Amino acid sequence: MLVKDLMTSPIVTITPMESAALAARLLSRYDLGVLPVCQNDGRLRGVVTDRDLVLRCLAPGENPERLPVGDIMTRNCAWVSPGADVQEAARVMAAAQVRRLPVVEGSKVVGMLSLSDLARSRGFEMEAGEALGEITRRVKEG
Repeated sequence: MLVKDLMTSPIVTITPMESAALAARLLSRYDLGVLPVCQNDGRLRGVVTDRDLVLRCLAPGENPERLPVGDIMTRNCAWVSPGADVQEAARVMAAAQVRRLPVVEGSKVVGMLSLSDLARSRGFEMEAGEALGEITRRVKEG
């Protein structure tokens, strides 16, 4: 099975110049844990997570209304193409220690794939479990 068969699309994104406060509102409104950060043309620049907001904005005392997402986002994030095999996507998640991957076609974000997408799909529960186990093991070791 391919990533395009399981990915969520369309998705909510944010640009690097928008505020951390807007990112927080979008994460809350759509019950998300991560937002792809994209240029206006859809090119992936990074991701911003709820954890990024806490550790890089709130904890240091930054003003979320004034702080651009580009200042707190995770750059050089892992991603997968829509034509990739789902097993490869699970390996990428495990290696990058992430539970969600942007799906990029060309240079544009076209979807998101999560461990829960893998777990809900018949036949890929094992890959999802193995990826989660690897993520958890590395967190405990590190």
